[in-house]
Amino acid sequence: MIPFNKPHITGRELEFISDAVACGHISGNGKYTKLCHKLIEENWGFHKCLLTTSCTDALEMAAILLDIKPGDEVIMPSFTFVSTALAFVRQGAKIVFADSRHDHPGIDEHSVERLITQKTRAIVVVHYAGVATEMVTMMDIANRYNIALVEDAAQAVDSFYLHEGQSRVLGSYGVLSAFSFHETKNIQSGEGGMLVINDPKLAKRAEIIWEKGTNRAEFFRGEVNKYGWVDIGSSFLPADTIAAFLYAQLIEVKDIQTKRIELWNHYKRLFQDWDCPRIQLPFVPEYSTNNGHMFYLMLENIDIRQRLIEYLKANGALAVFHYLPLHLSSYYKDKHDGRILPNAENFANKLLRLPLYYELSFEQQELIVTLIHDFFEKN
Repeated sequence: MIPFNKPHITGRELEFISDAVACGHISGNGKYTKLCHKLIEENWGFHKCLLTTSCTDALEMAAILLDIKPGDEVIMPSFTFVSTALAFVRQGAKIVFADSRHDHPGIDEHSVERLITQKTRAIVVVHYAGVATEMVTMMDIANRYNIALVEDAAQAVDSFYLHEGQSRVLGSYGVLSAFSFHETKNIQSGEGGMLVINDPKLAKRAEIIWEKGTNRAEFFRGEVNKYGWVDIGSSFLPADTIAAFLYAQLIEVKDIQTKRIELWNHYKRLFQDWDCPRIQLPFVPEYSTNNGHMFYLMLENIDIRQRLIEYLKANGALAVFHYLPLHLSSYYKDKHDGRILPNAENFANKLLRLPLYYELSFEQQELIVTLIHDFFEKN
């Protein structure tokens, strides 16, 4: 069976975990946490980053840092994972869902401005499949209305936005950005995440919230002579053994990214050679790089998709669909304002994700595409 995903192991994870244990500091913010922070900040130029136990935690920290309160409105795409909304719902926010673009599952940038009211406190963009939201438009809107822009970059590690001949890494635009290191992501630690703080004014408080609302991190750096409870927060930081695992991944990021992009491009070549009018390939706009996170197909309808999933599984390959739009979820449908979001619903009904992971071979990809070809020949 060709799995949908297989977590990549670089080979040094156990070495670094053993070293973390030998160092005698395996709780949070130890040797490997600091090494990860330093490497990430230097590689991608973020002002400050903090490892978290998940991307969900990073988004929850963002909602706390922005002082989101009951009644505040937060705009975000409906076609996203539940964590994007959950973090702000827990602070009492009203979520205002935006539709997807017609050509990509990411937020329709040009629909956002008409959703803004006097209660809007934040806009959250999601870089779906590692493909950039059109950030010039989003930054312009956020700046004109003085609204905080947050990037949910869970899928967008090492992906860039291109503008006027320059490239800038995703996660560096919002005042705050959240990344995921879940086992399904390019760089992974089983479970894990990261908050990026691009506004220096938020950096000190972010560290306090990260450490259960205490100034414990300042104490261990020798900046204060004692520490205490000074703010709200939680235990958002991961064990240093998790950071050690992640460090083994981060030092191999170029190799991992190169391989995943090669696999993505091989899928694209195989489908272009076939040129089947009944499927649509993923769209990557000219202003975005491709980080090889996900290869998906757009099919004719939900029935064809389900039958294809079953056919692939019966023949030894696992493919999956993605999100139910959040505005249609059982939790949120009665809270939504009733607008129909046709593009989000279209992607929910037709999008099919194909296996893509480091150990996937070209031969396995060719088998998967042959199976899809055979399915359409028979249907």
